Amino acid sequence: MRLGSDWSDRLIDRIYEAGVVPEQWPAVLDDLTKLADGAGALILSRSRFQEHFIGTPEAVRIFAGAVAEGWQGERNPRAPRLFGAKHAGFLTDLDVFTREEIEREPYFTEFLRPLGLGWGAATAIEVPSGDVIAFDVERSFERGPIERPVVERLDELRPHLARASMLSARLAFERSRAAALALEHVGLPAAVLGRKMHILAANPSLEAMMPGVVQDRSARVALVDHNADALLAEALSRLALSDDLRGVRSIPIPARQEQPPLIVHLVPIRLGANDVFSSASAILVLTPVVPAEVPTADVLQGLFDLTAAEARVARSIAQTQTIESIADNLGVSRETVRSQLKAVLAKTGTARQVDLAALLAGSRIPPH
Repeated sequence: MRLGSDWSDRLIDRIYEAGVVPEQWPAVLDDLTKLADGAGALILSRSRFQEHFIGTPEAVRIFAGAVAEGWQGERNPRAPRLFGAKHAGFLTDLDVFTREEIEREPYFTEFLRPLGLGWGAATAIEVPSGDVIAFDVERSFERGPIERPVVERLDELRPHLARASMLSARLAFERSRAAALALEHVGLPAAVLGRKMHILAANPSLEAMMPGVVQDRSARVALVDHNADALLAEALSRLALSDDLRGVRSIPIPARQEQPPLIVHLVPIRLGANDVFSSASAILVLTPVVPAEVPTADVLQGLFDLTAAEARVARSIAQTQTIESIADNLGVSRETVRSQLKAVLAKTGTARQVDLAALLAGSRIPPH
């Protein structure tokens, strides 16, 4: 498709606008699709653990179908060829595969061609967060391979796409830092975690707790307390590998020396529809437990993701009530209370009633 210089200038302007306003990226992808006479285009952000993407409707349908049908990962040979080439430009399928390989490769013959597709061009760009951003344009199989003049036009745009990607990633980092500093103003130590579960930004209160309470280790952020760190590792693993937000996300740290008991909260960050450049995955917040004050049921419910009934049982345990008295006061059976208490112990990471009562009362948890 032949496009005038005025159109190209307007596209470059839109690319830089999208670098600041993520809502503009779909319009840029529409323009890339037109330039390549394609069927759709997408942006893929890839980290060690996760992939995020946005695209034109057709491209989103294709990519979502690939994920649903198991064609992503090891069954997609395109990605390793593209990322492995480390080429500062767009590459077509025929740049990284021979025609014979394409005819033998199931990804092309069994997945793309039944969808009417089969030809594409893509480029990979590394951003400061360590993630890789891929811009991909797909074309129908009937239309034929993407021609060299089209690739040259895409290559002319690549420096602008790269700079806008860097800008988007930097702005996303600044938003993360601002979130951590905002929590400083309300007295809460906090850090923003990236997709690789390292600290992207921390406020001064949390930095003051490093490395005595929190450590940013080579594998991931960690807690010095062994039991608490085991719970954090499980929560981070669920968040990073499967986007599964169940399980323990509020983690108790017992008091030690002059440090009061703490509750660590892992709050997932829900990305906006076009926040593909954001490398933030969660906010880690530490809440001190004030000694000799038993939190209200509403506070307990929020702290530990408890149900309303579980929160009432937890507060009653913190007030040293017995299971029998709790059952009588709440008008439920003892078995119901025991079942709810079991759930509370699991969600708070404690093993015994005495540990739970000590934690919620702000006392030191006795050794097991």
